[in-house]
Amino acid sequence: MSPSIDAQSLAHAADLISGADALIVAAGAGMGVDSGLPDFRGTEGFWKAYPVLGRDKVDFYSIACPDAFRTDPQRAWGFYGHRLQLYRATRPHPGFEILKCWGKAMPHGLSVFTSNVDGQFQKAGFEADSVYECHGSIAHLQCMEPCSSAIWPADGFVPEVDAAQCLLLNAPPVCPHCGGLARPNILMFNDSEWLEDRAWQQAARLERWLGSVCRPVVVELGAGTAIPSVRHFSQRIVQRFGGRLVRINPREFAVPTRLDVGIAAGAAHALAEIDRLMQAAPLQA
Repeated sequence: MSPSIDAQSLAHAADLISGADALIVAAGAGMGVDSGLPDFRGTEGFWKAYPVLGRDKVDFYSIACPDAFRTDPQRAWGFYGHRLQLYRATRPHPGFEILKCWGKAMPHGLSVFTSNVDGQFQKAGFEADSVYECHGSIAHLQCMEPCSSAIWPADGFVPEVDAAQCLLLNAPPVCPHCGGLARPNILMFNDSEWLEDRAWQQAARLERWLGSVCRPVVVELGAGTAIPSVRHFSQRIVQRFGGRLVRINPREFAVPTRLDVGIAAGAAHALAEIDRLMQAAPLQA
């Protein structure tokens, strides 16, 4: 049974959302946990998801970097191929639909800023043009070199993975231009070869949209301080427009001012509870 959330915090969150003319969803890794995706927080969490890497003392930072593709592409693609399989098979939790409904009820709709590479927002039916994936997407590929600036969909690659050994069994994807090894179009650790054109285009669309709104509310979900990309984004928006931050995080839920509200809960549970209040008092943006 989910723990109860302070009623005053829920009411505060509902008030912030009802007073907004646009919704900004800022999502970190915790957003996917309620859909059943693994939590890589800390070495133990990562090794629980990938025991063979724990056995070999390979941490997240060592496998999620370009050097892993250079030294052991079968294992690197075993890791990313398994994640690609998992994300393709995962059904987004109901909180995604709640956010989508809130956005539709606002005059200027919604936009998403996420550090997640899993494509869950698009899978949940969010318009692709409304999503900014600041760390890239596992659903897209690029050349390892890279030999060009090309970024292409990974739709044609179906990985066959020995999950127990974290090894790719079939041929890895290759660059259509030079025939060399392809990699996910994801910003990895110690990564100077990531092609960011796709992300920059998404960033430009978000900035144009922000120019049209006056009273946005940021609903930040599952974004911690270990990799603070989403937190930094939320802070910039709050400073630009004033308060209006709803921070949902089971552990790191403190907020900068009294204008904001922090809710100590998981994304799906907190969104459902806030939506319950919204159903009783529809948005009045």
